[in-house]
Amino acid sequence: MPHLLHLDASARPGLAGTDEHGSLSRRLTHRFVSGWRARQPDATVTRRDVGSAPPSFIDQRWIQSAFTPPERQEPWMAAVLAESDRLIDELTAADIVVIGAPLYNFGMPAALKAWVDQVVRMGRTVDYDPSRPDDPFTPLLADRPRHAIILSSRGGAGFEPGGEMAHMNHLEPGLSTVLEFIGITRIHRVAIEHQEEGGEPLAASIDAAERRIEALIDQLQAQFQDSREPAVTA
Repeated sequence: MPHLLHLDASARPGLAGTDEHGSLSRRLTHRFVSGWRARQPDATVTRRDVGSAPPSFIDQRWIQSAFTPPERQEPWMAAVLAESDRLIDELTAADIVVIGAPLYNFGMPAALKAWVDQVVRMGRTVDYDPSRPDDPFTPLLADRPRHAIILSSRGGAGFEPGGEMAHMNHLEPGLSTVLEFIGITRIHRVAIEHQEEGGEPLAASIDAAERRIEALIDQLQAQFQDSREPAVTA
């Protein structure tokens, strides 16, 4: 049974369409996770709300601790890295990472970037070998297939690949780069646009996104089901 890590990064605490000033990206992550559980009631989910409880920014003590070899670490360094260890453990345990991330000023929210900086760590999620200058990095989360579902919301429109504003969208491309760097390469993207315009364009975008989520749930559950099927021998 695949385990889900549910991340929300919006500064808005509620759900659009349910709560006043609610979040569209949270609406999408809720739709995905609740839809997954409706089909698999025994599914396990870890929730991490970085929008309401942002991870710590890395500082000099964190960098010193993270880049000190284990055999030379001092006792205080374990405490400095404790939050990073918790977040990495959550990520490592997940088969599917569901990330709700609004597009803020053409990139990811600061709270989500703080999470990224905590989980991209030498020796935990990526290794570096200077003796291989052509390919020095080894992603440590490539040990098994993992999926990432990036569910985003945008004030404007045309930010999708091939759109007229795609060159200004640094959210999904930046997040995909990070995830692939540590070994999560099966990435799916669904977005809502027209938030500032509202009205029918927004309603149509929400409807299309939610239908894509339902189809994606069915697709992924079928894939996981197929991967559990025993081999048939003649």
